[in-house]
Amino acid sequence: MRWEERVMRSAHPIAYPALRMARGPVLRVPGLGILVRDAALLRSVLLNTASFTKTGPGSPSDLWTGVLGPSVLLNMEGADHQALRRRLAPIFAPSSVEPLVAESLGEPLARLARRLSEGEPVDLVEEVRRYSSIAIGRLVGLDSAELTAELFHKVSSITSMVRLTRSTLTPTEVAKARVVMAELGLHAQRAYHSGDEQTVPGRMRALGLTEAEALGAVGAFVLTGTETLVSYIPRLVCLLVDTSWLPLVAADRSLVEPAIAEGLRVTTPSPVMLRSVVAADSIGPVAVRPGDRVILATFAANRALGPFDPAANTAATLRQLWFGAGSHFCLGAPLALAQIRSVVDSLLDAVPDGSLRVLSRRPARGVLIPGYAKVVIGR
Repeated sequence: MRWEERVMRSAHPIAYPALRMARGPVLRVPGLGILVRDAALLRSVLLNTASFTKTGPGSPSDLWTGVLGPSVLLNMEGADHQALRRRLAPIFAPSSVEPLVAESLGEPLARLARRLSEGEPVDLVEEVRRYSSIAIGRLVGLDSAELTAELFHKVSSITSMVRLTRSTLTPTEVAKARVVMAELGLHAQRAYHSGDEQTVPGRMRALGLTEAEALGAVGAFVLTGTETLVSYIPRLVCLLVDTSWLPLVAADRSLVEPAIAEGLRVTTPSPVMLRSVVAADSIGPVAVRPGDRVILATFAANRALGPFDPAANTAATLRQLWFGAGSHFCLGAPLALAQIRSVVDSLLDAVPDGSLRVLSRRPARGVLIPGYAKVVIGR
């Protein structure tokens, strides 16, 4: 876990140590909000949308509405949120995303396996960034050539503006983010106007949503769907190597799913979730009132179950808490899991004895989603 600590501290050198040092399952932190570190309490907040919402002061809507617009799931609640989620759900069903991932990533992953088999060192961060961009691009109607590394870095620059210690972006940051989203929108407009219902813009057009709402959704999926995967997969591979679990998983492929779940538990790519209090209530012994900001320290709740251990698979008891819970459980989870499985399977196929090594690595600094800037792997 030494490297995991470095990854977290490099991303959030002030906020992470402060959140990690906090004691107790829930406490009020002056100037910051209500900090929740217990899995059961955290889940209860996520399930209670009558008192705790993603809209209002200190919530995700404060961060993203000015950039993405008002109707992108990230910042919606109630009947409108449920209706939009229900209509988009078929696009993200396993029966839809698994063939998409197999078709779009089959050739790049075969190339990865071949390179590793031949002894070539590979920067896994760069590779996964490409795979994630291809899959998300297909989903939102962008050609893989349009989701270039430059555009990816521009999108990443938006999330890098976010700080755990403040609840909004500045007007200057919002303006910069809108410029990037406008560039992304130019590419995605074709999918909206073509009406292809296999893409998010096309499906939203068929549902009667405006072009602006559809393009906002594209931005949301690109923002949330690329960086978390680019963060997680290299961290999982490093965990498997660092803990000497990789040869064991390679020898027994039934451990792949528990290893993925345990990796998600230990790394928790989105380390915190935010909610705004809209009705007087309590979280454990702490009373809360409308306007309070709730910081759900998901990473702390997940890690409290112990070290990475695919055989014990304590992650199963958390019911994928890293993806959220209730009405805001991550809609894109099946897509993320399909991509993760595909990459892990390709790595194991390339190195069937599990002798893969991490040749060099460097944590990313000043990012919202903790991860590595570079991870070179080889035999």
